[in-house]
Amino acid sequence: MAHPCSTAALFDLTKTQAASLLANTTFPWQALEGLKEFILNLGETLDPEEYERLGDYVWAAKTAHIAKSAYLGGPCIIGPGTEVRHGAFIRGSALVGEGCVVGNSVELKNCVLFDGAQVPHFNYVGDSVLGYKAHLGAGAVTSNVKSDKTLVVIKALGECLPTGRKKVGAMVGDGAEVGCNSVLCPGSVLGKGAQVYPTSCVRGFVPENYIYKTADNIVPRDKRHA
Repeated sequence: MAHPCSTAALFDLTKTQAASLLANTTFPWQALEGLKEFILNLGETLDPEEYERLGDYVWAAKTAHIAKSAYLGGPCIIGPGTEVRHGAFIRGSALVGEGCVVGNSVELKNCVLFDGAQVPHFNYVGDSVLGYKAHLGAGAVTSNVKSDKTLVVIKALGECLPTGRKKVGAMVGDGAEVGCNSVLCPGSVLGKGAQVYPTSCVRGFVPENYIYKTADNIVPRDKRHA
């Protein structure tokens, strides 16, 4: 059985152009190291009938809707039907899938957004992977550096998983929902279908189909009103 924090447990790899990169990992944060090079190589292979090159190492699907005020820094890929709204800031090394929303004042850096992922309002997503139809509420952010600047360790189910990286944000499984103004601390992992209450400060692991109310109150979704 796959580890609950593993790439296989968190994501449907048929829903991202990063499938071949992630398929070679046990845990998804292992893909962050090679993401920039992967995007550069992938961009050169994209069909010019479907994608246009907007600048240095920036590829956008011709069906994407990109506001004139948005900043797209390379390397990045914007997938078909994706909406990049007013004031969005893509710093680079971002692979944004099909049918995504990157909203007002959202900042992306070194991250993968699977198809259908939404970060619509005032979000920061850095050194993170957001799964298929994952959603961050307004103001929710991924914190990717510990205050003491030590290497990030994933803490889940009583064990510690070293990442070997100073910068690791959040691994947000398919269909996970994060409430408004929440902070996902460095190395947070949300399982598929997990939910986080608004204004939460999440550390560690939230299991698949569980809801995070507080650090001491993480319950199955069918018991959310208990």
